[in-house]
Amino acid sequence: HHSVEALKALGKVYEKDGALWLKSTDYGDDKDRVVIRDNGVPTYLAADIAYHRSKYDRGFKEMIDIWGADHHGYVCRVKAAMAAFGYDPDQLTVLLLQMVALFRDGELVKLSKRSGDSVTLDELIDEVGVDASRYFFLMRSLDSQLDFDINLAKSRSNDNPVYYIQYAHARIHSIYNQVREAGIAFGDYSETDFTTLTSEMELELIKKLAEYPEEVVQSAEHRAPHRIARYLYDLASMFHSFYRQGRIIGVDPALQQARLGLITAIALVLRQGLGILGISAPEKM
Repeated sequence: HHSVEALKALGKVYEKDGALWLKSTDYGDDKDRVVIRDNGVPTYLAADIAYHRSKYDRGFKEMIDIWGADHHGYVCRVKAAMAAFGYDPDQLTVLLLQMVALFRDGELVKLSKRSGDSVTLDELIDEVGVDASRYFFLMRSLDSQLDFDINLAKSRSNDNPVYYIQYAHARIHSIYNQVREAGIAFGDYSETDFTTLTSEMELELIKKLAEYPEEVVQSAEHRAPHRIARYLYDLASMFHSFYRQGRIIGVDPALQQARLGLITAIALVLRQGLGILGISAPEKM
């Protein structure tokens, strides 16, 4: 009500048929929108206006909302109200999200608001954990439908992408433990000769690591965190192949040092990338 009164004072709200209307057509909307119904009850739009006004007033320079794709017609209204207050509507970005379908035991989980059969995010996190929940929601772009397989998200197997990535990180730490037990000193990478890394697999891994900074930049610019999720999966996959193919310890000392340097770089990127996604990087699993 407070925000609507403020808009009224600015001459941006008028009364018609007992209801209060926002002059959203002044800002490119196809028709004016009701903010207070004729029974005095505010519409959803009034609540959203108050919410976003508070964000602007608190000095946020960039705001990103994620809404369901069925709300695309609503974007113009909220931006119109912000423009009516004299705020820059371009500081608000609305990203539209396609539907998420939940599967359990291969069956679609039927959800309905009316019958009260719904699964809250809290319940999903309680069941599959925060790491898997985050990864599964982030692994697809917003504009593609997400099939969230609850059994897969809970499984501790290489078919589960988040487990697969975390396992690569933990595996590197288990190699460190073997190295320490064997009394091998490592870690002075300024003194390490990396030219010993000549196999195709090693060179592919180095190239992949070199792509990481640009992936982060692109993910930020395009607001596409799924790029990082996919990148980490690919890096983990390459590391697992490398681990199966060749020995990291028990080889020529110079090569051993270089390989330990390479896996340290991999662990660092896995940990950082998971950190960006808000996912833990366990050292043992």
